[in-house]
Amino acid sequence: MNSSQSVGDRPAEGERLSKRIMQLRDCSRREADKLIEAGQVKVNGQIALVGTKVSFADQVEVSGQPLKSRPRRVYLAYHKPVGITCTTELHIKGNIVDAVKYPERIFPIGRLDKESEGLIFLTNDGDIVNKILRAGNAHDKEYVVTVDKPIHAHFLKKMASGVPILETVTLPCTIKQVSRQTFNIVLRQGLNRQIRRMTEFLGFNVTKLKRVRIMNVRLSNLAVGQWRELTAEEMAELETMLLGSSKTAEASDLSALGSSAAFAEE
Repeated sequence: MNSSQSVGDRPAEGERLSKRIMQLRDCSRREADKLIEAGQVKVNGQIALVGTKVSFADQVEVSGQPLKSRPRRVYLAYHKPVGITCTTELHIKGNIVDAVKYPERIFPIGRLDKESEGLIFLTNDGDIVNKILRAGNAHDKEYVVTVDKPIHAHFLKKMASGVPILETVTLPCTIKQVSRQTFNIVLRQGLNRQIRRMTEFLGFNVTKLKRVRIMNVRLSNLAVGQWRELTAEEMAELETMLLGSSKTAEASDLSALGSSAAFAEE
């Protein structure tokens, strides 16, 4: 192509320029076309025309700034060990970011006590964080808990029906005895140190707490300290379960996510 040709004269291949602008700038097709019509868009240094098609190799500028691809969205399942703190504050020893050692910036979805172990999600997607954590969403979280003395029927009944903590009464939950001092519990809320406070109210102390499931994702045989990416099937099911969830204004404030006081522990 010689210097007298406009970008619009190029062979029609690749995707529409307006579509790429829409995808990477979160704007409408009309807004993208207006930018092109106004001469604000260049492809490989030349002013583009409406209808231009571009390939992956083409360099696109909008208002003098390179149009950059969004970072790939990352969704990790991590088996948090005891002693790791669910914070992105790097000056805190044993923070979860240093523990995971992921090459891109990610943050935890919710929290798990420093004294607890088990499944926690990490991501760079602020939208899904708020969808999962909104109190009204009632998403299951399953734990295996060991206490310091034998469990009895009254304990199981009270835990299941609701326990007064933090100036409220916990919502009914599903609980099943696993062994003499161990039980499985499924919660649909996330009050601060909820399970520990519930058991303490009834005269028991937690000696081990392990989260084994969040919604449709199970810890399974993921080793302590190891992480894996969620599978396409897990993500598809997760998105379906979250379909009724709405975005919140805080979703874009990634700097606040994962801070030591951002979300309740369990």
